[in-house]
Amino acid sequence: MKRYSPILIIAVFLTVNTLYGQNVSYGPGYQTIIRNNPGFAGSEGVGTLRLSYLNFYPGNNFNLNSVYISFDSYFPGIHGGAGFYISDDYLGGIINDIRGGFSYAYNLQAGRDLYINLGLTASCFYRGFNINKVILPDQIDPLNGSVNQSGETLAGRSRAAFDIGTGFLAMDGHYMVGLSVLHLTTPDLSGTGLESERVRRQVVLNASGSYQLGSSSKFLLRPIVYGEFESGYFSSGAGSSIENDMFSLSAIVLTNSAKSTDFQAGCSFKTGRVMIFYNYKFNILSSAKMLPLSLLHQAGLTFSLNNVDKRKIANAINFPKL
Repeated sequence: MKRYSPILIIAVFLTVNTLYGQNVSYGPGYQTIIRNNPGFAGSEGVGTLRLSYLNFYPGNNFNLNSVYISFDSYFPGIHGGAGFYISDDYLGGIINDIRGGFSYAYNLQAGRDLYINLGLTASCFYRGFNINKVILPDQIDPLNGSVNQSGETLAGRSRAAFDIGTGFLAMDGHYMVGLSVLHLTTPDLSGTGLESERVRRQVVLNASGSYQLGSSSKFLLRPIVYGEFESGYFSSGAGSSIENDMFSLSAIVLTNSAKSTDFQAGCSFKTGRVMIFYNYKFNILSSAKMLPLSLLHQAGLTFSLNNVDKRKIANAINFPKL
């Protein structure tokens, strides 16, 4: 009997831009930044716990969901920041990708106002399959639409793989830029041994500034630039957030090599040590006629776990509330 891998079935019947290649992209948001660039670990100074829930292509019954948790802080004893993250990408009820990693960023003062964080991350991928929910073409009765037992056998082998990545963050006055190179080991999650099925190396760029709106205003304008590059694919965007100590509004326009243009808007509210945030992304223009309007819902919480003022020890920044 022929043997089919569930990942191939997902690739055929769920061709979506957000799930490019073998890796799920969370986009330009700073609430999941530790996964994209280890150089950001501890850069806000205080210890911060971040929780996110992401729903891809909501309202289309694709059942593409992700949950994310991370913690990072600055630690004077190791001259830098450190943190961890855990994410679980549940794809169509068939594939379950669990990823966990540790990140460290060494803080270096390279000039009077120039600070550089040099980061390294080590992570582990685990891919599991739920083959009981896979429906093959030969199971569907074309007359009445019923689902019969298949004569084929599925190969639902779980896989685990090790991965590393590196990144840096430069801060100078009102400006910040980060660059990372991920998946340096190009882990094989498909189990086929084919080079084309490996997780591809990924380059991620983040840049932002911070400007006060008026001499007496408590609001900040933070322009944002984002780029994500893989072999044969890129996504880039630009936008801004307007925020004060309690509220923020953000917007960013994104485009990619699949000839799709998307718009993401978000907001946040902070009280004490807790912040609630929400982002919504939808498609403006696309060459894919089947691409739905709604692309992503993201909701989450952040908790500042201590009030230690690390700014007296090392330079610290506030992430844009995106």
